[in-house]
Amino acid sequence: MLVVSLVLVGIAALLHVYIFVLESLRWTEPATRKTFGTTELEAETTRGLAYNQGFYNLFLAIGTIVGMVFLIAGSTGIGAALVFASAGSMLLASLVLITSDRTKARAAIVQGTAPLLGLIALVIALAV
Repeated sequence: MLVVSLVLVGIAALLHVYIFVLESLRWTEPATRKTFGTTELEAETTRGLAYNQGFYNLFLAIGTIVGMVFLIAGSTGIGAALVFASAGSMLLASLVLITSDRTKARAAIVQGTAPLLGLIALVIALAV
């Protein structure tokens, strides 16, 4: 189950790196505006906020990846703590997204499914 957990939280980390790229590096690009459903004016107005939010996503991904490295290296306590904190924050962020704007339910599900399943698998792996 540990391998399943690592794959799932790894997918979550990669997704959050991708979100970082969209929010912090490509926010005003037409394709990114289409993805997030923003106009050119909205994207320009919120550019600073998106830049900042993108880095939050990057930091969550980095925390998850570092936790994965510790788990693979056999430092279960440190690795699990980092993965629970980082992937758990990803999951909670998806819940905030869906409760703040029901029209973002699809995005919240995409953002929250891999960390949720990865954390469940990690709990099972640690319990065995």
